[in-house]
Amino acid sequence: MSTLQRDPDDQVRVLDEEGRVLEDATVPDLDEEVLVGMYRDMRLARHFDQRAVSLQRQGRMGTYPPLSGQEGAQIASATALAEEDWMVPSYREHGASYVRGLSLPQTLRYWMGDERGNKLDELNIFTVAVPIATQVLHATGLAWASKLKGNDEAFLCYFGDGATSEGDFHEGLNFAGVFDVPAVFFCNNNQWAISVPRERQTASATIAQKAHAYGFEGVQVDGMDPLAVYQVTRDALEKARTPDEGELRPTLIEAVQYRFGAHTTADDPSIYREDEEVERWRRKDPIPRLESYLYERGILDDDRIDAIVTSVEEEVADAIETAEEFERPAPETIFDNVYAEMPRRLREQRRELEQLRERHGDEELLE
Repeated sequence: MSTLQRDPDDQVRVLDEEGRVLEDATVPDLDEEVLVGMYRDMRLARHFDQRAVSLQRQGRMGTYPPLSGQEGAQIASATALAEEDWMVPSYREHGASYVRGLSLPQTLRYWMGDERGNKLDELNIFTVAVPIATQVLHATGLAWASKLKGNDEAFLCYFGDGATSEGDFHEGLNFAGVFDVPAVFFCNNNQWAISVPRERQTASATIAQKAHAYGFEGVQVDGMDPLAVYQVTRDALEKARTPDEGELRPTLIEAVQYRFGAHTTADDPSIYREDEEVERWRRKDPIPRLESYLYERGILDDDRIDAIVTSVEEEVADAIETAEEFERPAPETIFDNVYAEMPRRLREQRRELEQLRERHGDEELLE
């Protein structure tokens, strides 16, 4: 990882909390279009998140996992992907998926209970993983298969700090190190796995240092510093594709950040964390940090920011309207795509549901 190789206890940062470049920091070489695009995508992800939570509260959408606070890590890391690379998400990567080409109406459809929103053909995005850490094994297997086929592509796998307590995490990373697969494991350490704090997940000083047990590099980065996240992820992806002699392809990135809202809309974070903690982390908000950096360099001005805000609000409003115009799926589709061949017990349950629909109709059945 060239200039970014460092002890995992040494957190990589480029910008301070006010958006100023830190002394001795290396700023990634990005043109204005990419920087403004990252800023706009972060603003869009934040606004989309706010509207999605509101939709759920109004009963227009099912349980939804908010991402506010994690825009910097999501947008910057996804921007670092090459076209041929793959993204393996958990369930909170709405912003990262948007960067890779997944439309907002598709994301909304999925959380409205329509599995067709999880069709990600030709986007090089693996399907959404709600079970904790299962996607780590999938990413490792995909990366190993790609290596065996001689493909030139990397696999970026997202998961939370809570996932590092699961056996799948350790099995996946151990296998990745042994078979030297082209994978980057991206831990969104947002400090809370639902109501369990980070300090109850591990006694390790950092999550990044866990990579040492598997024989490859771990890097801790300020996850609310978009420039640092981009740089670390870009270098890790390059190493995954074409490592230097003696290097192993995998990297574990720990992006230290915070989720401002609830774990999901079924959660009440006020029960287990203090307001003072939330406000302290809000001072690290990635959106104003990048905005200040771009403003000071004359890349953004008030008029351009206003235009971005307006376009973001219009795009999200249009996405909601589009998503709600789709015909809702029939209830029995919940049985589809669970198994390659549907077992007898599910076939029986599906027939029972179809009979109930015939007797009572969709509206009464849903009530």
